[in-house]
Amino acid sequence: MTAFAFFGAALAEIAGCFAFWAWLRLGKSPWWVAPGILSLCLFAYLLTLPASDQAGRSYAAYGGVYILSAVLWLWIAEGTKPDRWDLIGAAVCLVGAAIIFFGPRAATGG
Repeated sequence: MTAFAFFGAALAEIAGCFAFWAWLRLGKSPWWVAPGILSLCLFAYLLTLPASDQAGRSYAAYGGVYILSAVLWLWIAEGTKPDRWDLIGAAVCLVGAAIIFFGPRAATGG
């Protein structure tokens, strides 16, 4: 469920932000903003689904998935093949995200 939520959130965030990019930078119609806003609302909802007691830790782990998704967007949606530095950077971020999200935590009293 966590992977689905993170990748779904990343797609929704990138699509929502791209709608604004298309409007402001590519000269698309302002109507692109409406689905962009809906997509950003979906993004926010999906980030509430991962099993984490702390929002900040969940958001930090999500960051690695977002970076990988942005590199995939670059390739699939924008037609620019990622170079080795894009791929290495995304891999490093995913490792960091996994450490943050799945690292063992000491039990605290609260």
